[in-house]
Amino acid sequence: MADLRNDDVDRIIEQWMRVRPDADVTPLDVLSRMTRISRQLGRIRSEAFQTAGLESWEWDVLAALRRADGPLSPKDLIAQTMVTSGTMTNRIDNLVASGLIERVDGSTDRRVRLVALTDEGIDRVDVALDALLDAERRLLRGIPADDQARLAELLRLLSDAML
Repeated sequence: MADLRNDDVDRIIEQWMRVRPDADVTPLDVLSRMTRISRQLGRIRSEAFQTAGLESWEWDVLAALRRADGPLSPKDLIAQTMVTSGTMTNRIDNLVASGLIERVDGSTDRRVRLVALTDEGIDRVDVALDALLDAERRLLRGIPADDQARLAELLRLLSDAML
């Protein structure tokens, strides 16, 4: 197995320990790596979405609608994408203008306008998903499946601790 030490985070930790020997920098061992991985993953995901001509924010909305397999309210989309109502209104307007989604009447209350994918929106989000899954499989190919499952569980624990 390759030496897993001496990556950028290890060097940063060593530097902190040298200049601040009194500080317990052990959280950096995990969380600085997560920050760096997150940035790299963001770039990889953006490239995957670009294969379908989508920006990351467009993917977020389209993917939420695709997973729902039916119309959603703007409120539902806000909850799923964790953006403000003003941001969601702007996103919906832009996606309607680009022909990827459409506003539809709610079935029980005509005042409620739902949002649904167009056929073009479905096609684009599906292309983006396939590209994303291919890219992420390549990232994980060197990690055995049982280690991936354990990593997922540990990340779930960390996510729960942040709530």
